[in-house]
Amino acid sequence: MQPHFDFTGQTALVTGAAAGLGLAMAEALAAAGARVVLFDLDRSGLDTATARLNVLHAESAVPVQGSITDADAVAEVCELACGLTGRLDVVMNNAGVSGNSPSLDLTEDKWRRTLDINLTGAFLVAQAAGRVMAETGGGSIVNTASMYGVVAAPARAAYCASKAGVVALTKVLAIEWASLGIRVNAIGPGYVRTALTESLAAEGRLDLDAILNRVPSGRLGRPEEIASAALFLASPASGYVTGQTLVADGGWSSYTYL
Repeated sequence: MQPHFDFTGQTALVTGAAAGLGLAMAEALAAAGARVVLFDLDRSGLDTATARLNVLHAESAVPVQGSITDADAVAEVCELACGLTGRLDVVMNNAGVSGNSPSLDLTEDKWRRTLDINLTGAFLVAQAAGRVMAETGGGSIVNTASMYGVVAAPARAAYCASKAGVVALTKVLAIEWASLGIRVNAIGPGYVRTALTESLAAEGRLDLDAILNRVPSGRLGRPEEIASAALFLASPASGYVTGQTLVADGGWSSYTYL
C-alpha cells in the first residue's frame, strides 16, 4: 500500500453504501485501513455489506440505517462517525437515484424526488460533514456526480439537472471551506456494470449494446475502478486538488458522437 493511500486510523462515512458504487467505495476504504460507517436506507443490504467488510477487513464497518434527505439523521451519523476516532476524515457522498423519463412526461413528483435525493441530500451530507470537519481540523469530501453532470442526454432532465447541481455545489463548497482544511471534489462515473444497470437493462430502460457501441473504451466501467478514482480524491495524493470533478466514463464525455 502506498503511503498516500494508507487510511489506517482514519474514519470514513459512505452514503448509499449497501450496494453498487457505495459498497465498492466502502470496500476500498476498509482495505486501505479505514474504519467505515455505512449509511443507507436498505437494512438488509446494510447487514450483508457490513458482514462482508467485517470478515474481510477485521471489524472495519459500522452500519447505520437512514436517509440522506433527513437532516437530523445525517447530522447524527456524522457525529457518530466522528465519535469512533475523534475525527471524520473522509466522506464518500454517494447516495442517489437514477432517472430516465421524456421531459414532456416527467411528473413534478419525479422531478422533486430526483432533486431532493441527488442534490438536496448531497448538500445535507456535505454540510453536516463540513461542520464536523471544521471542528476537528479538516477532511476530504468526495461527491458522486455523473458524466451527466457535465454533458447532457435526452430523457434525463431531472437527473442531469441534479448532477450538474452537484458539480456546481462541489466548486462552491471547495472555495468556501479550503481555509478550514476541507477539500471537496466529485467523481463523475459513466456507465458502470452494477446490479442497478443490469436491472435497468432488463426493464428495457437501457440499451447496453448501444451504450457499448458509444463508449470509446468499448466496455462498461467496473465499480472498483470508480472506487479507486474516489479513493485518490480522498487521499493525500490529491492534496492540492479541490473543487474538481474527475469524470471516469471510458471517454464518453470526450466523444462527439456522429
